[in-house]
Amino acid sequence: MKNLFAFLFGGLFALGLMVSGMSNPAKVLGFLDVFGDWDISLMFVMIGAIAVAIIPFQKAIRHPKTLLGETMLLPNNNQIDQKLMIGAVLFGIGWGIAGICPAPAITLIGLGYSQAWYFIAAMMFGMFIHRLWAER
Repeated sequence: MKNLFAFLFGGLFALGLMVSGMSNPAKVLGFLDVFGDWDISLMFVMIGAIAVAIIPFQKAIRHPKTLLGETMLLPNNNQIDQKLMIGAVLFGIGWGIAGICPAPAITLIGLGYSQAWYFIAAMMFGMFIHRLWAER
């Protein structure tokens, strides 16, 4: 049952990415081009997502259990450290170059954009390098 819910809600999330334009690299790059031909529409998508998510996130912080009664493992580190900053910068650079982040990349594969495989391969390589670096 848990896997069925994960599949259904994952599909709903993918549909939301497609309808909103968040999985369209050209639209994302237009949003990131603040000093050029800026496409502000994704800002409204983000504001809407925050508005919808803020109450469930507050509830999850107070009562970290799923609707099925399973415990949620929430992060407990509030520190802004060098690792967080470097990761954020690398994520931002990759997002700015490709116009894709991980969830929309998976959505793009489902839409038949074979170019997304290059992004996913680079993402997996980055995850591999991080794992090697973190273990040393």
